[in-house]
Amino acid sequence: MNNKSHLRHLWFKIWPPATAMILLLALWQAAVSFGWVYDWIVPAPLAVVQETIHNWDLIQQHASATLQLTLLGFSFGAGAGFVIAILLHLSPLLRSAMYPLLILSQNIPVIVIAPLLTMLLGFGLLPKVLLLTLVCFFPVVIAMLNGLANTDRTLLHYMEMIGSSKWQLFWRLELPYSIVHLFSGLKIAVTYSVLSAVVAEWLAPKKGLGSFLLISSRNFKPERVFAAVIIIIMISLLLFGTIALAERYFVRWRPQNGRENT
Repeated sequence: MNNKSHLRHLWFKIWPPATAMILLLALWQAAVSFGWVYDWIVPAPLAVVQETIHNWDLIQQHASATLQLTLLGFSFGAGAGFVIAILLHLSPLLRSAMYPLLILSQNIPVIVIAPLLTMLLGFGLLPKVLLLTLVCFFPVVIAMLNGLANTDRTLLHYMEMIGSSKWQLFWRLELPYSIVHLFSGLKIAVTYSVLSAVVAEWLAPKKGLGSFLLISSRNFKPERVFAAVIIIIMISLLLFGTIALAERYFVRWRPQNGRENT
């Protein structure tokens, strides 16, 4: 595909959602301007933009704090999920004992875990990072286990026939095969991490977009609330896009076993 065809294909992918977004913003602005909704409840898009520009330094500080917390929690959660998945895969006995506990851990709402961690560990950074770790590790574990368990059976039997050990099977076949699934779990986990970071910041509203959003809401400043929400969405999309780009760079192939696995 030449550059001209590529640009045309890209344009046809972009213009429908871009047009829908522009129409939505125009309708939103018109609804506020003509008094169909009260601006002290739902501010106009232009008012949100003006408020964001006027308080950019403050918003940037809170956004940096949220991004730092998100990256810390996601890194620890993804690393823990990667290691736990490998251990459960290599030890069927450990998997049968721990897998129900993993499922149980995800049935406890984040809003319930957060106050418990605060009571045990205080209002510092540690309980917030631990909360994000608990949220992020599960998608990575499940995705990795799925990839490790669905390794191509033909290749697996072939390597067993030529005398490959369990560790050779794992490092040379099962682990590379699971990378595609790992990135699927990472994309889910990084999205959860942003939401969890905002919830964690509600516990001690000092810094972060979650704190900024909560304080702005209590002070009846809807422009700041909407500005915080937009920045949170942008951070989530940025991190998701980063993982997707990393997937395209590191995953040069797609495992196949009669059909394509994603």
